[in-house]
Amino acid sequence: MNYLDTYNLWKNDHFFNPSTREELAALDPEVDQKEIEDRFYCDLSFGTGGLRGVMGAGTNRMNRYTVGKATMGLGKYLLHLHGAEKCRESGVAVGYDTRNNSEYFSRITANVLSGMGIRVRLHARACPTPQLSFSVRHWRTLAGVVITASHNPREYNGYKVYDEFGCQLVPKQAEKVIAYVNAVTDYRAVNFAGDSSLISVADCTDDFASAVMQQSRYHDAAAKSNLKIVYTPLHGTGSIPVQEVLRLDGFTQVDTVAEQMVPDGNFPTVASPNPEDRRALELGIAQAGDTDADIVLGTDPDADRVGIAVRVSDGGYQLMTGNQVGALLMDFLLNHTDFSGFYRPAVVKTVVTSELGAEMARRKGLAVFSTLTGFKYIGEKIVQFGQAGMKGIPEQRYDFVFGYEESYGYLAGTHAADKDAVVSSLLICEMAARAKAEGMTLAEKMDRIYAEFGYYQDALDSFTLKGKDGLESISSMMHKLRSGGSPFKHTVQVTDYSVPVAAEPGFGSLPNADVLKYVLEDGSWIAVRPSGTEPKIKIYYSVKGENRAAAETKLREIRDMIQAKLGLK
Repeated sequence: MNYLDTYNLWKNDHFFNPSTREELAALDPEVDQKEIEDRFYCDLSFGTGGLRGVMGAGTNRMNRYTVGKATMGLGKYLLHLHGAEKCRESGVAVGYDTRNNSEYFSRITANVLSGMGIRVRLHARACPTPQLSFSVRHWRTLAGVVITASHNPREYNGYKVYDEFGCQLVPKQAEKVIAYVNAVTDYRAVNFAGDSSLISVADCTDDFASAVMQQSRYHDAAAKSNLKIVYTPLHGTGSIPVQEVLRLDGFTQVDTVAEQMVPDGNFPTVASPNPEDRRALELGIAQAGDTDADIVLGTDPDADRVGIAVRVSDGGYQLMTGNQVGALLMDFLLNHTDFSGFYRPAVVKTVVTSELGAEMARRKGLAVFSTLTGFKYIGEKIVQFGQAGMKGIPEQRYDFVFGYEESYGYLAGTHAADKDAVVSSLLICEMAARAKAEGMTLAEKMDRIYAEFGYYQDALDSFTLKGKDGLESISSMMHKLRSGGSPFKHTVQVTDYSVPVAAEPGFGSLPNADVLKYVLEDGSWIAVRPSGTEPKIKIYYSVKGENRAAAETKLREIRDMIQAKLGLK
C-alpha cells in the first residue's frame, strides 16, 4: 500500500482507537498532503537508539501502536535469548520521564511485555534515565526500557532499550532486536491487555542517590556551605535526586527555580528544554543575579545532561560549553582521585569531543579511548572493561574513571552505564566550591587551563531539515562531501566512519557510522554527521589557536567554508 492507502486504513479501521481515527479524520488529503505523507510514508524505525519521533497518529509517529510493536519485538528477542523461565523470573525494568505520554507509553510497554509472560519492574514515578540504567543491575533484570526523548522539543517522545548491564544497546545488539521488531507486520498481533500479576511497581531513588554519593571527591564542609547554587530541572526528572545528593553532600544554599520545578511535558517556560541553549537557563540566571549566586545548574527532562552558567567578574553569568565542563571535570577528577589502586585508569570520549580533556588525561598517564557519537559507546567500554577482568582478557582490562561528550553528557563511576546529570551536578558543585575557596570562579579556572594547554574554540552548528525532502537533502550533502575531497586547506587526515576504522588496540574496529572528520595541520578538526535522533545535520568544530581572538577568527573562516560547500548559507 502507498501512504494514502495506509492513512485511509488507520482512519477507518475500528481496530484503531477513536482518538487516533479522529486525529486522522481532521486532516484534509488535499490541504495536508505533506503532513499525511510524513506520517505514513514509512514506519517509525527502531534504530540503534530505539525509537524517537514526533507523537501522533501514523506509522511514522510515536503512539500506542508503534510502541506496542517495538515492545513485542523486544519481548520476542528476550524470550529467544534467555528463555521463558528466565524472562518470567528476572524480566525488564521500565522507566519514564515527565514528557507528555511518557507514563502512558511505559504502561503500554509493561502490558505488552507482561502479556508475553515477561516480568516487569515499573518505576513508581518519573525517573532520570541514568536511574533506569542503575536499576537494571540493581534489580538484576535482563533489560531496561525508558520512555524519553531526552532534550528534544515537546512534540517528541522516544523509547530506549538497555541490556542486562544497564548499557543502551549498541548496533550489534540492536540489529537483532530490529529484526524481531520488523517481523511484527500486523498491529493486531500485539497483546495490549497485559498480565497484572507480572507487573510490580518499585522505587530505587534512595539506592541510586547512595550510589551517586560514592563519587564525592571534595570534603571541605565550609567551602560547600559557602557556595550559592541555583538549580532548575526544566520541568523534568532531576528535581528529587539532584536536590537529594546536594543535600547529602553538604550544600546548604541551593535555590530552585519555582516555575520550573513542576513536572510538565509542555515545558511552558522554555522554547526547548535543552540546557545547551542559554534561553533554557534564562530564568535560573535571572534568579541567580537577584540572589548573587555563584552557579546555575540546569538538567534536561530525563536528567542525563546538565548545563551550567557561572558568575564572572563583571557580575554577569557565562554559559559554559559541554567541552569546557568536560575539561573542568577532567581537571577536578585528575586532582582529586587516588589512582594508586587502579590497574590501568582510563577515560572515554567521543570523536566529536574536544581533545583538551583527553590531553590533560594523557599527561597524567591515563589511557584515552575515543568512541563514536552516542553515550552508548562509552557505556559499552565500561562493560568491556568490567568484563575483561572477570574473563581474563588483559588487553581490554582498564579501570573506568570518566566518560564525557561535548553535548553536556558526563559520567564518573560505574553505578550507571549512561551519562548522568545527577552525579555530574554533584561533581560540578564540588569543583565550583573548591574554586571559590581558592578565590576563583569556574570561568577563571577555565582560563588557567587554556593558559597551560592552549586555547580551544569549540562550536556546533545544527541545521534542521524536516520531512522526507529534508532527509534526502541531508543524504545528498554527505554524498557531496565524500565525493568532493576536503573543503579545508591544510587537511592532514580525513576519516570516514562509514567504513571500518580501527579502535584502540585489543578492541577491533569501530562500528560503521555516517560521520566524516577532517583534521587540520595545527590540530584543529571539523566533523559532519546527520543526527541519529532528529532531522538535522550537525557540524562540529574544534579550533586551536594561540589566543581567543586567533581561534575565533579561524573558526569564522572554517564555518563559512563548510556551510558554503553544503549550501547552508
